[in-house]
Amino acid sequence: MTRSHGHALTRRHILGAALAGAATIGGWPAGAASPPETAPAVRVDTHLHCFAGNNDSRFPYHANAPYRPPAAATPEHLIKCMDEAGVTHAIVVHPEPYQDDHRYLEHCLAVGKGRLKGTCLFFADRPGSLTAMADLARRTPLVAARIHAYAPDRLPPFDKPELRALWKQAADLGLAIQLHFEPRYAPGFEPLIEAFPQTTVLIDHLGRPFQGTPAEYDRVVKWSRFRNTVMKLSSIPATTTYPHRDITATIRRLTETFGPDRLMYGGGFDAGATGASYRAAIDAASKYLAHLPASDQAKILGQTAARLFGLKT
Repeated sequence: MTRSHGHALTRRHILGAALAGAATIGGWPAGAASPPETAPAVRVDTHLHCFAGNNDSRFPYHANAPYRPPAAATPEHLIKCMDEAGVTHAIVVHPEPYQDDHRYLEHCLAVGKGRLKGTCLFFADRPGSLTAMADLARRTPLVAARIHAYAPDRLPPFDKPELRALWKQAADLGLAIQLHFEPRYAPGFEPLIEAFPQTTVLIDHLGRPFQGTPAEYDRVVKWSRFRNTVMKLSSIPATTTYPHRDITATIRRLTETFGPDRLMYGGGFDAGATGASYRAAIDAASKYLAHLPASDQAKILGQTAARLFGLKT
């Protein structure tokens, strides 16, 4: 068995068993004794980006980068913030400025020494993507392959065999599919969610509720009927920023439709973050979950992610 195959089996087993629901309860084996009340809280940030910035020649931005953050948001700074904020693990989401060049992601995960895992970005219509994904998965602790659908000039090849092949490759490697999209593009993904029911699908940023019509967003929320879908409470919009709308009702709806075993928190880290601001972001998100029992809040803030991604806590 090759190393790649072994990693794929491990990832597939973890994701499949976790989404089956019966395998674990709140991160603990079904039927097992509950964890001691003194056990430290599991806090997992499932959505952050790291950037080398403009001044590190080892990790240049891609020629096709849609944006180029000037400031560095390094893994060393991330780990410091995590330590100060009580975040046990984090998922580094490979950002678009690097396109399919994953050298900086690999650097970040190496610095993390087991506390960080990552997501990758490959393009279905770009030759060599499937082989490159397999090679990266063989040597790097990945959890998902991300697909973007929000810019009309950079959409994935919907209804084409190339997108299905990319999805299948991720599935075969034991990776989840991570979708970042505006709700109007949801119909293009739905056939693949149904076609690969054993492949976990992560929905970024609450499904972007304020970037579509109510009918378009309703379709995203109704993906909760697919047991392989997981919603991320990330990029939670503040009422002080456009479109100046309160997200409270939307988050409550998501807790009711997806439930705490298929909801995960992410956010709060950037180049200017401190341990205090990172912790404050978690506390702010927690206020939207105040209607839930403490055990359910604990799942959303870390236990569900730890279970899905096989994080050692």
